Amino acid sequence: MTGSRVVALGHYQPAKVLTNDDLAAMVDTSDEWITSRVGIKTRHVGGPDEPVDEMAAHAGAKALAAAGLAPADIDLVLVATSTAIDRSPSMAARVAARLGMGSPAVMDINVVCSGFTHALATADHTIRAGAASRALVIGADKMADIADWTDRSTCVLLGDGAGAAVVTADPTAPDTPDGPGIGPVLWGSVPEMGNAVRIEGTPPRFAQEGQSVYRWATTQLPPIARRVCEKAGIAPEDLAAVVLHQANLRIIEPVARKIGAVNAVIARDVVDSGNTSAASIPMALSKLVERGEVASGAPVLLFGFGGNLSYAGQVIRCP
Repeated sequence: MTGSRVVALGHYQPAKVLTNDDLAAMVDTSDEWITSRVGIKTRHVGGPDEPVDEMAAHAGAKALAAAGLAPADIDLVLVATSTAIDRSPSMAARVAARLGMGSPAVMDINVVCSGFTHALATADHTIRAGAASRALVIGADKMADIADWTDRSTCVLLGDGAGAAVVTADPTAPDTPDGPGIGPVLWGSVPEMGNAVRIEGTPPRFAQEGQSVYRWATTQLPPIARRVCEKAGIAPEDLAAVVLHQANLRIIEPVARKIGAVNAVIARDVVDSGNTSAASIPMALSKLVERGEVASGAPVLLFGFGGNLSYAGQVIRCP
């Protein structure tokens, strides 16, 4: 069976930066309050002329250029997002149109914060089944559009952005000594706790039960992430990098520690970007690769979690 591999990455963030001091002028908060509770210093916020599909297309174009591929080479576009207000055309269809693609299959995937790792697994499965050969997988969210800017407990968390990966068929993957380019996914959810993270209403607004999410993430997720490594046949201490959903530094650091990835680079893009939901993992990984912090071919754990109290993770080989 043909495997698949991430061959290139790209990311995009709006130019406007909102600092903690900027937020302190809007709501009852401070830089010290935000930093001590979530570790965030800045976040990027898109304007009315930067819709989700535009951010996604920018990230996708960057990933295609890095892969040396033309838009017409792509036969599957998956966009993970939970902030697409319009139902049709989908964000994937709009990205394909913006990039001038031929006739790819186009689908949006809404699993909120774990959307990208779900979409990456879907692309891997589709390629393994022979239904596609080259996929563009994007996580993109404009959280500023759904933020309650009067609620200091949530508005300080959120940022906008997009991250993209080009995934191609890799016929040699099953025979390579390092294993497949994209390892087996482990995914699931806790349906009875799904209301702990919500995007509801008209207009839609983001809300969460912060303490419930924190307890779940820091206690229940580390053993699941270790099982992801087991499925990939790699010990946590052999990981080169760990890229968790960039929700909160107080979640990222203890979860990474409990996984046992003692030699890994830990992505901490949340400090500069805030919580960008489905965009957070591909954006953080793209920046690590761009800065040369992870070697090509090195094993990287991707692990998304959050909305729906869902999770999905896989070990990939760094492009």
